[in-house]
Amino acid sequence: MSKKFLLPDLGEGLPDATIVEWYVKEGDMIRLDENLVSMETAKAVVDVPSPVSGKVLKLAGGPGDVIVTGTMLAEFEIDPSLPQRAEGQDTGHHHGPSHAAPEPAAPTPAAAAKAEPEDAGTVVGAMQVGNAVVSEAAVAVGGVKAVPAVRAMARKLGVDITRVRASGVDGTVSMDDVKRAAADGSAKPGATPAPARAAAPVAATPAAAPAGRSTLSQSGKPMRTQPPGVAATGQPEQLKGVRRNMARVMADAHAKVVPTTLCDDADLHAWIGKQDITTRLVRAIVTACKTVPALNAWFDGEALSRTMHPNVDIGIAVDTDDGLFVPALRNADMLDARGIREGINRLRAQVEARTLPASELSGYTISLSNFGMFAGRYATPVVVPPCVAIVGAGKLSHDVVAVIGGIEVHRRMPISLTFDHRACTGGEAARFLKALLDDMALPQ
Repeated sequence: MSKKFLLPDLGEGLPDATIVEWYVKEGDMIRLDENLVSMETAKAVVDVPSPVSGKVLKLAGGPGDVIVTGTMLAEFEIDPSLPQRAEGQDTGHHHGPSHAAPEPAAPTPAAAAKAEPEDAGTVVGAMQVGNAVVSEAAVAVGGVKAVPAVRAMARKLGVDITRVRASGVDGTVSMDDVKRAAADGSAKPGATPAPARAAAPVAATPAAAPAGRSTLSQSGKPMRTQPPGVAATGQPEQLKGVRRNMARVMADAHAKVVPTTLCDDADLHAWIGKQDITTRLVRAIVTACKTVPALNAWFDGEALSRTMHPNVDIGIAVDTDDGLFVPALRNADMLDARGIREGINRLRAQVEARTLPASELSGYTISLSNFGMFAGRYATPVVVPPCVAIVGAGKLSHDVVAVIGGIEVHRRMPISLTFDHRACTGGEAARFLKALLDDMALPQ
């Protein structure tokens, strides 16, 4: 008897996930609840366990392939002599961050068409999430114990995880072990590389196609060709994981928000001694939210309703090679300077290690993008619903400022405030910005 296993929803209605690593190959035997595959979503790297005991007949793809939720992940030949899950047994639980589960979204027509009647695609067994290093999550694959996030980091850094010296509990390879090996070069892959998986074919682009002419890609959608004499040097790359989710979120925000941006400069001339700029920005946002609560709010465009929040949870944009994360600094209005700094450091470390609970990537009431750490003065940051505002902090500069009796050079920080004009007025936004600037101007 064969059974098709559909990719379950790995968290909060995510439409797909990317294969990181198979723990089996076609023809292998696997037992119920043994780890089948490591999958990367927009929020975590997750181990998916086997729903049955038996022989692996077919796997849906290879590392790097994107699998749509509700479509076939693997097919098995069930072995009745081995343990199987009892009929009707609950299979919807998982190990992970404790937060209320949302109502399941209705399947898309495409997913419904592909769904097999014998498997609802629910999460089976004890799903082990790579959010913490625990002995049951650090599965021994290839003789090495490591959680999926650590294995993914090793691949990203070009580290052979079998050569990494483990320092974790019960011989588990930790994130620090992988980074240390990458830094000292002690675990470089061997000279014989693993066989490369054949790349998916791409539609050829005629080298001498007329300028402006379109051809069709494999998906049937128009694809621009190069002008005469210009050779294409790159290949299409499918977005995956965090970057894939970021693309969806940005498109959704563009379609739903009516953005307006106000810009001004925070004058830091009166600051005493060296101060933590990000901490001061967080404090100033909190002050502005208390002064003008209309921007510390959520807006429902369909119901035309607004929810103003008494607490201030600030989403802090963190840029990574994998894409943009926006973890939430909870109850920023209750934290002192030290608490703010410790909270930011914790969030950044968890983002880097991909151990941030999914619950911490949503639910913030206003957001901050400190893009000036890299470059840029003013911007039009994207407001992501249901929030109604985002603060952008530009690069510090020394500007000539007119004062009574002459001129002075002041250190200033460009501030950009983008808000959803459906939810708040220009006057509210201007008063919010003034309160923020006034707080930033204080000596300490």
